[in-house]
Amino acid sequence: MRMSSLFLRTLREDPADAELPGHKLLVRAGYIRRAAPGVYSWLPLGLRVLRRVEDIVREEMDQISQELSFPALLPREPYEASGRWTEYGDNLFRLQDRKGTDMLLGPTHEEMFTLAVKDLYSSYKDLPLAIYQIQTKYRDEARPRAGLLRGREFIMKDSYSFDVSDEGLQKSYDAHRDAYVKIFDRLGFDYVIVQATSGAMGGSASEEFLAISDVGEDTFVRDESGYAANVEAVVVPQAEPLDASGVPAAQEVDTPDTPTIETLVDVLNTQHPRHDGRAWTAADTLKNVVVMLVQPDGTREPLVVGLPGDRQVDLKRLEAQVAPAEVEEFTEADFAAHPQLVRGYIGPGVLGETVERDESGAVVSRSGIRYLLDPRVAEGSSWATGANKPGVHVINLVHGRDFTADGTVQAAEVRDGDVAPDGAGTLRTARGIEMGHIFQLGRKYAEALGLKVLDENGKLVTVTMGSYGIGVSRAVAAIAEANHDEVGLVWPRNVAPADVHVIAAGKGDELFVTAGQVTADLAAQGLTVLYDDRAGKVSPGVKFKDAELIGVPTIVVVGKGLADGTVEIKDRRSGDRREVPVDDVVAAVVAEVRS
Repeated sequence: MRMSSLFLRTLREDPADAELPGHKLLVRAGYIRRAAPGVYSWLPLGLRVLRRVEDIVREEMDQISQELSFPALLPREPYEASGRWTEYGDNLFRLQDRKGTDMLLGPTHEEMFTLAVKDLYSSYKDLPLAIYQIQTKYRDEARPRAGLLRGREFIMKDSYSFDVSDEGLQKSYDAHRDAYVKIFDRLGFDYVIVQATSGAMGGSASEEFLAISDVGEDTFVRDESGYAANVEAVVVPQAEPLDASGVPAAQEVDTPDTPTIETLVDVLNTQHPRHDGRAWTAADTLKNVVVMLVQPDGTREPLVVGLPGDRQVDLKRLEAQVAPAEVEEFTEADFAAHPQLVRGYIGPGVLGETVERDESGAVVSRSGIRYLLDPRVAEGSSWATGANKPGVHVINLVHGRDFTADGTVQAAEVRDGDVAPDGAGTLRTARGIEMGHIFQLGRKYAEALGLKVLDENGKLVTVTMGSYGIGVSRAVAAIAEANHDEVGLVWPRNVAPADVHVIAAGKGDELFVTAGQVTADLAAQGLTVLYDDRAGKVSPGVKFKDAELIGVPTIVVVGKGLADGTVEIKDRRSGDRREVPVDDVVAAVVAEVRS
């Protein structure tokens, strides 16, 4: 690749829409170019990196699976049958052809894989089977961000296994898990495998492969015993019941100007001491957070989550519990439509799906709004909480004696220092980028689409499936985020766009002839070379800056040292430089690249 003719323009300024360092550098170094929000063009250097990532994925997947390719433009009917035409909501790109037929751009292809196997296979003798594709997907993200990390168009490896039995599914799942470990090891990620939720995908076992990164959107936890989970999958055990026999009767108390937990605790401690002599803390208050759930069909449903006042609701954890519904803020208009909810003073007294009626049949101040509690709220526990009146709270309100809920929900934040769900360790939080997700789907899609085969006894049985995804284009972004310094990208050798970057730094025919010969000799040895042969167009300083920005692992500079018969070899990652005789440079570089 000669830079004098390569389709490449580097930028000195950060793009205005780029937030993360790796995203900025991918654009500045000429790897990608924004076409629309969440949509990027792959330029020649970027496409080389992408293809090398694909090759690593393909080499490992080919050991356990077979590659095929489905179209991105898909019919509505299979997604209608599985329910996902509606469940995907606004995230689905829907369109019509000239005849008015509904179609979509594929967000993922469970339905198409299932139907292909249904059409071609009919016996247990045909199974087990594993098939995969590397293909472009489309999801209409409401807030695309971070370049390739969260886009509307992206490249994904999705594969599926098909087995007759659950035991067979477990073997297929384990084979894919092992392949993923090999893939992410080869890609050079510092990653962790964590328990995850299946969400709208359904199924049982589910694990994520997260590249550890401070800029990641996912929060995970782990402890010293080896437990690791996405925070969405952390299951807090139900608190053991408490003896409330010594708790006085619930009492309403005036608490003017206390719409926050902090102000409430201050007033309680000064004006309404606890019956047991302890000081009130935020953990003794029951916070009731109201949100609006929006179903895929547009139906809106209020929900109130009750949790200790020293905790916040984690919206991602809540969304994982209520999927496919989305969670929205409860607005002023929503409060106006539900006057039973007194903002800042909401309490259990008006909450619950069951609308109570007195003997005459009249409704007794119940809202009919679903009320779910954090599992830390034990039966028999006593709380200070809203009395559903402005400036009034109620104290000594006991769960199970004075109020009940419609159920529990895993929605409270998970914090450093929390005890692990298995009780074996203390949780530490970190952030990561989701690179892969594996599911034991089970029979959800096979049942919806009628995928059955004859078993050994000639009886029709429903096939059980596994689903396994890797974000291929996202991997490029994640590698960039983890491999850069203040001046540019620093690619790992196995995904770099070239093995070596040769720079002709200076003037004179001899210098360019030598640099050209070194380039040709390196190429003859099977190396991929990016050669900066721009004569008289840019200064050596610009060439050096471009080399650091582009980030090829090994840089060879044919410059002023040529007068002494030497050239410079620089390691982009460490910055180490060494002078070698010009006659030895090819052997030295080949040895470095292949070491």
